[in-house]
Amino acid sequence: MRYVSFIHRDETGYGVSFPDFPGCVSVGDTVDDAVRHGSEALAFHVEGLTNDGEAIPVPRSIGAIKADPELADWRRDADLVLIPLLLDRGSSRRVNISLDRGLLEAIDDEAKQRRMTRSAFLATAARHEIEAT
Repeated sequence: MRYVSFIHRDETGYGVSFPDFPGCVSVGDTVDDAVRHGSEALAFHVEGLTNDGEAIPVPRSIGAIKADPELADWRRDADLVLIPLLLDRGSSRRVNISLDRGLLEAIDDEAKQRRMTRSAFLATAARHEIEAT
């Protein structure tokens, strides 16, 4: 699930805010930092809402955000970026996947070099890919 965010630039860096989550904000020195920190802030905010028993809003489309007259001032001079919601559930689930044998060997070699398990390496790589798109 991805949520629309507004990214504003000022003299100190980049600020990220979420029209579907007023009050959820983050900053970064670069756009990439801002998006990464925004993803973390979004997950933290949603975890808080969940813990408080509050509903999580369905993500609005970019078109709906642009058409919302109440957001006109907020989105002025902002870049719109879709940021993924990645929640850590605190538990792992065993899954069965199929990979090419050569790719699996490369994954295992890289995981070993980084002192990671195969699962940790694959989870890190997946998180990176989801955040990058």
